[in-house]
Amino acid sequence: MLQNVTWGEPNMVQAERRLLANALLDLSNQRFILLSESCIPLFNFKTVYDYVMDSTKTFVEAYDLPGPVGRDRYRKQMSPTIKLEQWRKGSQWFEVDRQLALEVVSDRRYFPLFEKYCVPSCYSDEHYLPTYMSIKFWKKNSNRTLHWVDWSRGGPHPSRYQRTDVTHEFLSKMRFGTTCEYNGNNTNICHLFARKFMPNTLDRLLRFAPKLMQFD
Repeated sequence: MLQNVTWGEPNMVQAERRLLANALLDLSNQRFILLSESCIPLFNFKTVYDYVMDSTKTFVEAYDLPGPVGRDRYRKQMSPTIKLEQWRKGSQWFEVDRQLALEVVSDRRYFPLFEKYCVPSCYSDEHYLPTYMSIKFWKKNSNRTLHWVDWSRGGPHPSRYQRTDVTHEFLSKMRFGTTCEYNGNNTNICHLFARKFMPNTLDRLLRFAPKLMQFD
């Protein structure tokens, strides 16, 4: 059955939960990554697969942010189940393992509060999973996302990239320009995907990919 999804509404998270529920039906699926049509891979399949499958953590960005787009979106009606000090913000673009995917789709304690109270100007896709993970599974979470994105220009949406933006230097920056922790060690491979790339970037990406990203 077709169901409408509206940007900024709790039904965005409900759609993500439905995607996870369908993916869980295949018992061979052990890791789950949310991507959009504007996401591109930054590494070849083997690198991405090994990175995700060998990780001891999941990847849900979660942080405490004072101010109007962070703590001020908290709704006091969520207390005492969710307290202000537990409120987190982060990217909706997640990577979780099978156990956590099962927990998310079966959550009947926290998500109903978001459905009822976290409506614009509270945005559930930026708060539900970060808050839920930080309350229930913080020991398993890396508190970072695998998706490279640029918010430096400000506004409600990240930078969008056109054909002329795609260069070897730019792609290399996304691939190796950050340091982070992976399985207890420092690494410069922190992002496996990047967004938002417009359709007109495809020809240049396909031209660079075989050599730069070692695609077959």
